[in-house]
Amino acid sequence: MFVHALTAKKVRASVAAATEGRALQKGQQTKLAIVDAALGLATQIGLEGLSIGAVAEVMRMSKSGVFAHFGSREELQISVVREYFHRFEQEIFYPAMQASRGLARIRALFAHWMKRVAIEIQSGCIFISGSVEFDDRPGPVRDALVSAVQTWLAAVRRAVSQAKETGELSADADEHQIVFEIHGLILAIHFEARFLKTPGAVGRAQLGFDHMLSRNVRPSSQTPKTRKSVKNIKE
Repeated sequence: MFVHALTAKKVRASVAAATEGRALQKGQQTKLAIVDAALGLATQIGLEGLSIGAVAEVMRMSKSGVFAHFGSREELQISVVREYFHRFEQEIFYPAMQASRGLARIRALFAHWMKRVAIEIQSGCIFISGSVEFDDRPGPVRDALVSAVQTWLAAVRRAVSQAKETGELSADADEHQIVFEIHGLILAIHFEARFLKTPGAVGRAQLGFDHMLSRNVRPSSQTPKTRKSVKNIKE
């Protein structure tokens, strides 16, 4: 009798654990779906325009249902920033890491970044719109944006440092200046192509990138493609 009671207790505990596990999994899936919807909304109206109510309407949920997963509008905004950065890494950083260290990796980073920019010209960039909305507003949301951008630029800087270590970039190449110029080209594309609708902005950014590399690589490291780009710029 006692043995049967213990067995029944174990079965109930096992069922309860399984039920709790499914509930947690379902809750996590719901939270991911909410973040995905919030990210899509933020690309249209910005992080500042994001609210529990707006996301609840898109998800066809109650405000209390969305609130239960985040607790505040601010936490929802931060979750969107983190998810955006995660996708940024998946689309740009990790594919570029397949290239060998040196110029190949720097070119891969820029090429994948340009692919993403081609999409963002239509949809917008959370980092850029967020920097405008929160540039002078201290707080957790601004901190999350700054941290994400700084982490990304640090990754680009590491790739540049590695190119110096391989000897493909000149020993006196200024790593911070190179990263500054690469980032500046990306920002220029957004302004020229998305805001001003300037024809050929993407091509000019690519020429700018090639020109920047040509000034910093060791002569023996210049590929025919790089030399051709420099020639086109001069012409």
